[in-house]
Formats: sequence, structure tokens, C-alpha cells
Amino acid sequence: MSGLSIGFLGAGKMATALGKGFVAAGLVGPDRLLASDPIKAARDAFARDTGGKVSNSNFDIVAAADVLFLAVKPDQVAGLLNELRPNIDVKKHLVVSIAAGVTLARMEAAAAPGTRIVRVMPNTPALVGASASAFATGSAATRADAETAQRLLGSVGLAMEVKEKLLDAVTGVSGSGPAYAFMMIEALADGGVAAGLPRDIAQRLAAQTLLGAAKMVLETGQHPGALKDAVCSPGGTTIEAVHELEKGGLRATLISAVRVASEKAARLA
Repeated sequence: MSGLSIGFLGAGKMATALGKGFVAAGLVGPDRLLASDPIKAARDAFARDTGGKVSNSNFDIVAAADVLFLAVKPDQVAGLLNELRPNIDVKKHLVVSIAAGVTLARMEAAAAPGTRIVRVMPNTPALVGASASAFATGSAATRADAETAQRLLGSVGLAMEVKEKLLDAVTGVSGSGPAYAFMMIEALADGGVAAGLPRDIAQRLAAQTLLGAAKMVLETGQHPGALKDAVCSPGGTTIEAVHELEKGGLRATLISAVRVASEKAARLA
């Protein structure tokens, strides 16, 4: 990655999270991090949080960067690529899209022939080096481009290369997943408060519990059902609580949430 400059076309929350994560990981210095956005507040927030340079012109970023992240709304991607078609150098630029639902085929049709494109579904925990991302490469992208994407995304968490047809499902699981986890933490903390805990203690315990549980799944390699069973003592408190969760349809609701998010991602295309 030595010497590469990274530019974001769109300076919203996901762009800022990734940019800040890249800097924190030592992958790029703030002097080689750039972003454009028509909204001044977004530009200011990106510059403040990442230390990177900002502009209101996409052309400034294309001229200065080697890796271009498309961080605009899905319905703006094709138009942006068409606008920048004369300015993107297919030999110099690697284009990385983080727009949900926009297919490689659609992007390649809008871009200049031979444009090297990688489609990515990241998530916001990139901000703290704990992202879960997946990516797929376009027809002109090389293995070196895939390795660049792997290194970029891997610097801010877990990164996995998948077939493009799986990216909508990735969106439902990990792209939208942090919101599900935040809701669980909030609900657990509310339960703790209802049971008598001070709010700050309940929230810290809830967040650390989800963090610890996730770490156990990743590090032990055991099925989450087996880890759940190990916590449920016969006639104990946990199995009573699990019964309530089953009555409330927790698992079915989460499965449905992932499915509808995945289906929405597919419709965005």
C-alpha cells in the first residue's frame, strides 16, 4: 500500500468510518486520504474525524487518488461513473464501490471499458477496527486488485472475498447487522435497569456481554447453539430466560430481518 492515495467520492458516515479506520491502522496517512462531497457539513466531519483533505469537486479527488471509493447513494452510482468516465484512468485507478445493491455489471456498463471495479459491503465497526466486510471483483479487476481490497478491508476488521451473488445476503447479515446488535444491547440494558441496575452499569455489562459472546464464537470455533447450551444449567435462570426469548420469537424475527434486508438490497439494484 506504500505510496497509494485513497479517495472517497462521498464523505458520509461509512466513508468517514473507513477513512478513520485506514488511518488508525497505519495503512495510509491523513495526507494521502481525500474525500469529496457537495454537502459542507459532511466534508467538515470527514476532515475533522480523519485528518484527510476534502473538496467539493469529484474531479479533484479522481486527479489525486489511486483508489477511488464510491460512497454515494445507490441510485447515484451509475451517473457518477458516467460523469467521471473520461477522467478515470483504467491503468491507474482501482474503483471500489460500497453502495448497497449496485451490481458489478451495472457499474461496468456505466464506466469506461476496462475499468477495474471491486464491489464491497462493509459495516460501520470499521471505525473501531472491527468491521465485517465482503467483496467481489469485476471482470477487469486483477488478483492484485483483490489483494489490495483484502488489505484495505482487512486493516479495519474481517474481510472475505465472495461471489457477487452472495453480497445481498452479506448486506442483510453484516451490512445491516450492527443495527440489530445495537438494539439488543439497548434492550439488555433496559432490562438491567428494570431489574434495578444503574443505566451506565447495565449498558456496559450488556455491550461487553455481546462482545465476549461474539469473541467466543470466533475463537473457539464452536457452534453458537453448543455455547448457548453450556450456559443453560438444568432448572437455572438462563434456560428460563431462553424460554421467554423463544416465546417472543427472537430467532425467527432476526432471521426475517436478515431476509428482508437482503431482499431490499437486491431491489436497490
